[in-house]
Amino acid sequence: MINFAPSDAVIRVEEASLRTQQPQSSGDMVSLAMGEPDFDTPERIRRSAAAALEAGYTHYAAQLGDADLRGAVADQVSALAGTTYGSDQILVTHGGTGGLAAAILATVNPGDKVVIPDPTYSLYADLVHLAGGVCVPVALQDDLHWDLDSLAAALAGAKLFVFCNPSNPTGVVHRTKELEVLAEILQKSDTLVIADEAYSELVYGSEPFTSALQIPELVERTLYCQTFSKSYAMTGWRVGYLAGSSAVIAACARVHNSNNGSVNTAVQRAALTALTDCADDVAAMREAYRARRILMRDALSQVPGLEVGDPEGAFYFFPKYSADVPSVEVVRILREHGVAVRPGSEFGAHGEGHLRLSYAASSEAITEGVARLARGLASLA
Repeated sequence: MINFAPSDAVIRVEEASLRTQQPQSSGDMVSLAMGEPDFDTPERIRRSAAAALEAGYTHYAAQLGDADLRGAVADQVSALAGTTYGSDQILVTHGGTGGLAAAILATVNPGDKVVIPDPTYSLYADLVHLAGGVCVPVALQDDLHWDLDSLAAALAGAKLFVFCNPSNPTGVVHRTKELEVLAEILQKSDTLVIADEAYSELVYGSEPFTSALQIPELVERTLYCQTFSKSYAMTGWRVGYLAGSSAVIAACARVHNSNNGSVNTAVQRAALTALTDCADDVAAMREAYRARRILMRDALSQVPGLEVGDPEGAFYFFPKYSADVPSVEVVRILREHGVAVRPGSEFGAHGEGHLRLSYAASSEAITEGVARLARGLASLA
């Protein structure tokens, strides 16, 4: 018998991780838990992948990514930032997850201080622990926006600040003023920023979305992380990208190439089609989410004991419930009533007392799922 023990990195993640693995929903279970579009990938993207295979895109791609795709991404990012990005500043990654892993493992040394909002997407903390960094969560305000004073104090001496905008799990969209204040806080520091803008195309308010790349004082220090998963309903395709300074991208590429290698060649050709030809598909899905958002908001507002905000982006609600029960236990009870959601505590200590619901589901699932949630919460009263 071999005496095996996992590495210290694995143990650090296991001991600190808040991520939960729920049983796969089946049978009569209504799932409002998944952060995944219920739409099929648009037909023209699927056809592009098939055509690429037939055309011989079956060999390894360049390590940084398909040259045409990187060029198109560089053009789009340049237009967003108002400054020129070259192809050497783009790294095509195995989804947003591969990009985040490459970015954090390429920039964080053991003992480095990394600041994250609390609550936020739980993968960030896991990757920081994997790198041996020290994660410093900063509680959000009651309206789920950043507490800028607390953030300023926490960022002193930090190596990195990681955030998503629009936010998973809250659906909050961080506005221009918040990003400008962040830039002011960081102006005399060497702190890097990872801006995970996976849901940037899914914003429903009247005010335009502001990217971190549109704040001139943030551009130089920002690693921009993007994915094709959410906007283009390409979750299973596993393709995303990083954009940043040449030196930082080179470091990220070293990690990504060592750990992953190049992304599937034909998939990259399909991603190029998505980027250049599918704006109408994105717009149609966004309008469907907009209607589902209203449907879920109106249904949740009728549930006793829920405090429901009005998130403007992504496809999540993060309501606060009144029962004095841990959110993991609430989720277990709700599953007994036939609806799956995610516990707020999965996203940070200050997410406790909340639930994350996704409206990337059919209208029928939203209506029935919220009805079941209401019955489940009533059983706790």
